[in-house]
Amino acid sequence: MNDRPRIGTRADYRWFCTLTTRWMDNDVYGHVNNVQHYSFFDTGVARFLLEAGMFGDNALDLERVTAIGLVVETLCRYHAPLAFPDSVTCGLRCARLGGSSVRYEIGLFRNADDAACAEGHFVHVYVDRQDQSCTVPVPERLRAAVTAKLLPPAPG
Repeated sequence: MNDRPRIGTRADYRWFCTLTTRWMDNDVYGHVNNVQHYSFFDTGVARFLLEAGMFGDNALDLERVTAIGLVVETLCRYHAPLAFPDSVTCGLRCARLGGSSVRYEIGLFRNADDAACAEGHFVHVYVDRQDQSCTVPVPERLRAAVTAKLLPPAPG
């Protein structure tokens, strides 16, 4: 009996961006160090947020936003190595869109590979930028972008 989850493919994800490995990402074993995968996750989600206009007009204008997403949980499962000079495609989908949180599921794909080399999740809880102990609703602009681009189409 195999309890391991199925390795995802590009078809399992809804939104994509391309990232690049750097020489410094490789470790002494000749592949991208595991900590860099979390950086790819973070960068992929941040690029999606930029595209959704969450930081102003495609700029990191954090002074104007009233709600920020704090990472409260992450996980990564490694399936195959990455190494410099690989290209990385980061695929996103939404597993849960709650009242004040979003659970992104992320797949990293090496070069043109169809199977993910790593998969995981990233949970943002939205809080008031000034009082970070006070949760707030997921901003409507983000809710609309997640619904349109990261959730599967409604059946029927």
